[in-house]
Amino acid sequence: MSDLLAARAQMGTSLAFHIIFSALGVGLPLLFCIAEGLALKTKNRDWMLLTRRWSKGAAILFAIGAVSGTILSFELGLLWPTFMDFGGGVIGYPFMLEGFAFFLEAIFLGLYLYGWNRLSPRAHWLCSFPVWISALVSAWFVVSANAWMNTPTGFVLKNGRPVDIDPIQAMLNPSTPYETIHMMLACYVATGFAVAAVYAWGILRGKRDNYHRKGLMIGMLMAVIATPLQIISGDFNARFLSDAQPTKFAAMEAVFHSGNGLPITIGGLVDPDNRTVHYGIELPKLLSVLAKGDPNAPLKGLDQFAPSDWPNIPLVHLSFDVMVGCGFFGLLVAAVFWISTAIKRRIPLNRVLLWGVVIAGPLAFLAIETGWMVTELGRQPWTIVGFLRTADAATPAPWVTISFLVFSLVYILLAVALIGLLLWVARSPMPQVGMPGQEQPVEKAGV
Repeated sequence: MSDLLAARAQMGTSLAFHIIFSALGVGLPLLFCIAEGLALKTKNRDWMLLTRRWSKGAAILFAIGAVSGTILSFELGLLWPTFMDFGGGVIGYPFMLEGFAFFLEAIFLGLYLYGWNRLSPRAHWLCSFPVWISALVSAWFVVSANAWMNTPTGFVLKNGRPVDIDPIQAMLNPSTPYETIHMMLACYVATGFAVAAVYAWGILRGKRDNYHRKGLMIGMLMAVIATPLQIISGDFNARFLSDAQPTKFAAMEAVFHSGNGLPITIGGLVDPDNRTVHYGIELPKLLSVLAKGDPNAPLKGLDQFAPSDWPNIPLVHLSFDVMVGCGFFGLLVAAVFWISTAIKRRIPLNRVLLWGVVIAGPLAFLAIETGWMVTELGRQPWTIVGFLRTADAATPAPWVTISFLVFSLVYILLAVALIGLLLWVARSPMPQVGMPGQEQPVEKAGV
């Protein structure tokens, strides 16, 4: 393995691991905020039980996510020193603000977790608002920095160095609204389906109590609201990419040849050498319709760009198709679930549908992972588009392959610790809860 490939593999592994905690760290606080609000309003014990379970899980995810996020911050300096030297002064501002948001989230999460017997019910519930808002703001700041790498603004290049830096303009670069909204909605989609999958699995195992039904319902409610919005935001994002990053857009759709009225190609085996796609399903003129709103609109293909500027087209196209496929599968499951609920006026317990919910849980995270692969791999061979190539941004140090193996082991250990802790929480006795400050021990219950 070359040092460049090892550096990319290590960063990719770190991001793939960390993004799971980031997504759940954004989505879970909103869920336990809603659940506790329902508990206070309805005085229903099941809502409070869900709140307690989810807040414990969020605390574990927050801790593991903080560790993996710290590793990522070190890796930026160790693996990509040229990138940090060039772009650190431009995008340091959103990272600084993300740090403030992170500490605000940590403070109120601590108040929330240790305030059950010390705060009034209303004060305790209000502490959850800064938690989920800070988590959402943190995600916005981090993704805005990534957006800048795709459409860099806010500086003037002079003698190979960025000068006249405007950090606000850099943070509000053209890609920011599209990437940030798309990612924030992805967090809610993945969290909703993940939570619903847990309780659907419990129901399939015979636990048909109100606790599991409410957990399934609120997870699917978040999913059915966020998923169509996510798909719409993805459509806006793709339209933007067709103009702002035409190379990435062409790789996503495996468009080798420019032309008018181009089709969408679903699946297939991409052959970059012969510039074609074998066995793909073509939908005539639909790509021009989706990108420009005109069935005969011209679009740029990869033939407009030097092959040295092409990303890994087969992997980008496959990742894009997987992301879209997972998204539409989730939308189908959520739609059928709520249509069935409306018709029967109760939560559906059909085993096929419940299995669909269980499958949608991991597929939602697969969509996030492949979506980030599209974003990151589609930008290649650039780290900062038009200014810094990835090969020039990586460290020249010779130890990167060893570092990759060491950090991979660290992530395996973190994953084992996380799974063990979550299983411990799931199997631990459930308190006989009322409102905050009124808990009494203990009753056996499962997740």
